[in-house]
Amino acid sequence: MKRQSNSIGGGVTVLDVVIPVYNEQEQVADSVRTVHAYLSEQFAYPFRITIADNASTDGTLHLAHQVQHELPGVRVVHLDQKGRGRALKQTWLSSDALVLAYMDVDLSTDLDALAPLTASLMAGHSDVAIGSRLARGANVVRGAKREFISRGYNQLLRTVLRVRFTDAQCGFKAIRADVARELLPLVKDTTWFFDTELLVLAQWSGLRTHEVPVDWYDDPDSRVDIPQTIKDDLAGVWRLWRTRSQLRPSLDRIRRSMGRGRLLPVVVTAPAPVPMAVGH
Repeated sequence: MKRQSNSIGGGVTVLDVVIPVYNEQEQVADSVRTVHAYLSEQFAYPFRITIADNASTDGTLHLAHQVQHELPGVRVVHLDQKGRGRALKQTWLSSDALVLAYMDVDLSTDLDALAPLTASLMAGHSDVAIGSRLARGANVVRGAKREFISRGYNQLLRTVLRVRFTDAQCGFKAIRADVARELLPLVKDTTWFFDTELLVLAQWSGLRTHEVPVDWYDDPDSRVDIPQTIKDDLAGVWRLWRTRSQLRPSLDRIRRSMGRGRLLPVVVTAPAPVPMAVGH
């Protein structure tokens, strides 16, 4: 995969927002334009938006390239194989930004959560940040079936893997680039369980996860195959539980070098963030 340096402003790219897409020709262009306009108005630092095309077979890739030529700070990466986890791993590891994020193309999560999501990472206070639909203060609109599945899955994670985060699957996350370079080589899943595996390994490594309650609205046209995702998630949970002892040397190394209990340098100190608009 060819690395492209295409960001707004000069100097170091602070934030790289990856939007994974698969056969999303109906919304990819409008979604990227929306995110670009929001970041241009509300984010005070150099940023990039990366469209990660997961082997689309419709017009998604063509439209993505059109948006790339239209807007500064947009790059397109095409992958020959499907898999959201695969797309995030490749694009994050190839990025030169200080903070790496991703969001779903349907923009189900209100963009006003982006500032609190990234602020703690930019300050060096936290290592990973996640949007949570289950944290106190979140506002979620979705059907009872998906609500039940989500709560049940996260309860399973707390019971079996003893996780402390509340929502593994919300498509709105960010990570410091230096942390990503340490954790991502350990993440094996290339599909939907990628998020859970990354968060579990971060916790087991003694890293700090910052949670942001989000406003989230269910997309009725979601591409998620729920039965297959449940099956894959259960297999992933079992694999992590079974292989934790094998992972311990790598996790201990990360804990010693990056875990809590040591002072972290401030990543970004200036300019001051632009106040976020209310009611976006």
